Amino acid sequence: MQKLIYLTAVLALASCKKETTEDRVQNTTESYSEGESAKAKNPEELGREIFEGSGNCASCHQPDQKIIGPSIKEIAKIYKDKNGDIVKFLKGNSDPIVDPSQFSVMKTNFPVTQAMSEDELKAIETYIYSHLK
Repeated sequence: MQKLIYLTAVLALASCKKETTEDRVQNTTESYSEGESAKAKNPEELGREIFEGSGNCASCHQPDQKIIGPSIKEIAKIYKDKNGDIVKFLKGNSDPIVDPSQFSVMKTNFPVTQAMSEDELKAIETYIYSHLK
């Protein structure tokens, strides 16, 4: 009989803790910020924030010099000259036109860019083209 009472008490206690955890998760979700998209005021600014932040693009691409990948200016110039589609490339739906020899390195980032919205990809494209100014 004592074992039954003990087991009931343990189960009741575990049930209470679960509700508390669920409440905490619900409250966190309710106060969730919209993130980088909410902070940006225009597509170029959003593109810069993604490029330098969650997109992790800046780890390989710098404005004026080749690091691992081509510079942002080089990407913008070649895509403009060849009438390329940066968004289509970032979705993984077109061949590389800037530096095909580095494609295997870039391809590892496609899961990140493919998870982005069309607006986020367009913003990155706008940011890249802003380096032609």
